[in-house]
Amino acid sequence: MGSYAVLCLDDMRVALPLPCVERVARVVYLAPLPGAPEIILGAVNIQGRIIPAVNMRRRFRLPDREIILTDQLVVAHTGRRAVALVADAVSGVFEYAEPDIVGAETILPGLEFIDGVVKLSDGLILIHNLDRFLSLEETESLDRAMAMSEVA
Repeated sequence: MGSYAVLCLDDMRVALPLPCVERVARVVYLAPLPGAPEIILGAVNIQGRIIPAVNMRRRFRLPDREIILTDQLVVAHTGRRAVALVADAVSGVFEYAEPDIVGAETILPGLEFIDGVVKLSDGLILIHNLDRFLSLEETESLDRAMAMSEVA
């Protein structure tokens, strides 16, 4: 049995393993982060830590939209760093057993950052793998942009 935080992007629901999630906060000002990969919206200051804010809509090929005051930031940890994921809403914490989760490759081939899919009566929930969310090139580009922002 695993616990997951479920984020909403339009009608899509994405789950993150709960141990990866640090906190959920209301969206705040995102400072530009020059040189960051396209998927990064900017950087946010959370309790004195500068954290890159990720546009999940771009990763899932959803239409871009302006950030609104009801959006939420989900601060989560990858193997390398904390990231703030911009979501429309967080619908809560849910538990799913392994038999409820279908391997992603059988349903969504080519989305290596999805570990599995939970099928519910009201739709699907994609189980997200944050450690594979950014490509190696995006990670290196983000590392350089973050290092430059710390120097400035």
